[in-house]
Amino acid sequence: MGSGTGPVRILIADDQADVRSAFRMILDVQPDMVVVAEAADGAAAVAEARRLRPDVVLADIRMPKFDGLEVTRQLADQCKVIVVTTFDLDEYVHTALRHGAAGFLLKRSGPVLLIEAVRAAMAGDALISPQVTVRLLRHMALPGAESKPALRSGPGAKAAAAAPQPTAGPTEELTTREREIAELVADGATNAEIGAGLFISPGTVKNHLANVQRKIGARNRVGIAAWVWEQTAGRQ
Repeated sequence: MGSGTGPVRILIADDQADVRSAFRMILDVQPDMVVVAEAADGAAAVAEARRLRPDVVLADIRMPKFDGLEVTRQLADQCKVIVVTTFDLDEYVHTALRHGAAGFLLKRSGPVLLIEAVRAAMAGDALISPQVTVRLLRHMALPGAESKPALRSGPGAKAAAAAPQPTAGPTEELTTREREIAELVADGATNAEIGAGLFISPGTVKNHLANVQRKIGARNRVGIAAWVWEQTAGRQ
């Protein structure tokens, strides 16, 4: 559901009209989603998002005026931005997630993952195309590879993905429960899964995560995962 009791409100930003039309057809038939606007360039996407306040923006990487990475940077604090692109480049993945993207999908991933990505973003998770996830996992396994957060791979994987530069340490020490929840986030668990496993409500999980974000200076749960991975790598 969206920010209120209605469906998830979505803005589609892509410079190709046929892509926008295809995404609209896929999403508008979902009972819990509605496309409220389209934009053919990044500047229009930012302007429309600020005017309409959608829950989710689907942003192509290569657009006129502002690219999808700049759109993500400008809008990530206002709504969930999912980057959807043809271009499978690590630099794009890292930059998008560092800017606060709530997902990164390849256009060839298909309609099921597109729908899952929107629902995952609204649940506070980040879905990464499996093709990208597998490559990032391989990179993490290389000797001397740059530290990255743990990922859950496979179709529909909700990835706590490589992105924000982790902070050196928390401004306040995490409680035992906060650290436990942060580690579960890094493993790709949703708030509902964490709550069920720890016998607490998803709302309580959300409160703990807010405290963790404040203490370690993370922008979102992706930043939490990056911090946990860095801490784990430092102990090895």
